[in-house]
Formats: sequence, C-alpha cells, structure tokens
Amino acid sequence: MREKLLGKTPTELKEVALKVGLPAFAGKQLAQWLYVRRVKSIDEMTNISKVGRERLKEEYDLGVILPSACQTSTDGTKKYLFPIGEGNAVEAVMIPDDDRKTLCVSSQVGCRMGCKFCMTGRQGFHGHLSVADILSQFIAIDESMDLTNTVFMGMGEPLDNYDNVMKAIEVLTADWGFAWSPKRITLSTIGVLPALKKYLDSCRCHIAVSLHNPFGEERAQIMPFQKAWPIADVVALLREYDFTGQRRVSFEYTMFKGMNDDKQHADALIRLLKGMECRVNLIRFHKIPDAPFDTTPQVIMENFRDRVSNQGITCTIRASRGEDILAACGMLAGEHNR
Repeated sequence: MREKLLGKTPTELKEVALKVGLPAFAGKQLAQWLYVRRVKSIDEMTNISKVGRERLKEEYDLGVILPSACQTSTDGTKKYLFPIGEGNAVEAVMIPDDDRKTLCVSSQVGCRMGCKFCMTGRQGFHGHLSVADILSQFIAIDESMDLTNTVFMGMGEPLDNYDNVMKAIEVLTADWGFAWSPKRITLSTIGVLPALKKYLDSCRCHIAVSLHNPFGEERAQIMPFQKAWPIADVVALLREYDFTGQRRVSFEYTMFKGMNDDKQHADALIRLLKGMECRVNLIRFHKIPDAPFDTTPQVIMENFRDRVSNQGITCTIRASRGEDILAACGMLAGEHNR
C-alpha cells in the first residue's frame, strides 16, 4: 500500500520530494497544494513537472477519499459517507448556519466507548482513522473552501485516537496548513482522563465533555467507561485549568425522559459545575432503533435549562440539525447499521 501525502508536515514533504527526485523546495509546494489549495489528485499539482508527478504517484497516494454518498436535510445539513478500508465507512456532517459552515468530523470507525444511546457506540469499534482519513473529510466535501469551524463530534472518541487527531489539529492550525485559529475547533470527549490532560496541556482548542448524568452510578448504566473515568474526576481535572480566556469548556447533556431530566438531576448538575467558567448544552435525544429511551418534552427541557441558568451556569438548548437524514447527535453509524 502506498504511503499517503495528506497529513505530512513541510519537513516530511521535503523528504518525500527528495526521495522522488524533486528539489527540496518542492516540499513547500506540496504543502501548498495539499492544505491551501486542497487538491483532490496529484495531477492537479501543476507547478510540479509531469515527470515529478508521475514519480509521486508511483510511490505515494494523495490520501483524499471521495465520498460515496451525500444526503441533504430539509434544514440544509449535509451528511457525507466515506468508504474506509474494506467494507467500513464513516460519516461527516456539514452544518450551515448563516455565515458559518461547521464540519462535524469523525475520528474512528465505530467506537469502543459503548454509550447506550449512541448508534456509533452500539456498533462497536472497527479501527482508528489515520491522519489522512481525518483530513480527507475536510478536503473531499463540496464546502471544503467555505468551512469556518469544526467539531470532533462525529463517529468515535477523539482522545482514544489521540496521536492521529492531534496531528490533524496541527495541520488545521499551522501557518503552513489550514491556518485556522484554535478557536474554530472543538473536541468532544466522554473524559478519557490520561489523554484529556495531555490535550489540555498541549492544545488551545475548545473542549466539550459528554456528561449526560451528574450521578456516577446512573451515568455508568448508559456510559460504561464512567467506571474507568468518573465524571467527578473529569470535572476535578478541568477545574485545574483556566477557561476565562479564549479556550472554552462546555458540557453536553442529552436529555432522556424520566431518567435525567428532573429537579434532582438539575441540582446535582449545579453542584458538580458550580463556580466553573463553562456552558451546558442540553441536547434532545434522537430516537434510534431498539434504544430503551424516550425524548424529554420541550417544556421540561426549558424548565431544566432555567433552573440551571438561575444558578449562574450558562445553559442552552441546542437546536437539532439533520435528524431527518440520521445526521443529528448520536445518530451516525456509517454502513454498519444501514
């Protein structure tokens, strides 16, 4: 299998250039084609000689995977399906909102966290995405040049694929790469503690924590890895960091009827987060096949929001996007559950 160019740094691309007989400065040219112009084939690199392009194609693959399908929601959300390896696939979701276009990107094929309310978690783990597989989602879609933000909230637990996700973020934020501000990137995690600390120490991007229940025993029933990384320990770690500047922390809270949506849970959530500079995003549960959960009525969500907000914690109800094409939170599954 040929090595992929996508994901390499200019220094690594310089080595590629020399290996195939190109001058050293071609490394910078390759970086420009990959990350600034975001080409989809080596043949598009027109300031590299035809002979040089042929040598590149003999030794390397660009790494861009074109989507095999695309669905568009009635609200304008688009879901792209990308084939990965033999028989696997991942999905990425492009969410338009006025002048913003946000890409919800996947980091794994499936997920080993096993959250009971998530279609990705229920399909099991089928492998990590490479750096090229992750970046390809940004390049291969129609909106590539118009993207303004990204959230690592698609299929998989990003911190379970730490090295590849962090190298993808390096490309997104580097001057020689996409040159995005870290403020345009949010990573979502259930709270993988060892990797979370490394992320907080080395990265200025935003963090979103999948909380969903403030009571540890109840959370463990729907999120098995609560036993390894208790949410109380995750919050305790986050309290060691400053979120009063440009980097933000938020908590995702999917609401299940009669399970985590009453005053008792709201008050426990307040106690858990009191004094933190953070935001709580309430998310309506989206029905998935054979899941023993129901959606909390809107009025109860609003009461929960108001109770938390009245205690000085910013709390909002996130608008649901793309539910009609199974693109909303917790609904991504690639081909495994189709």
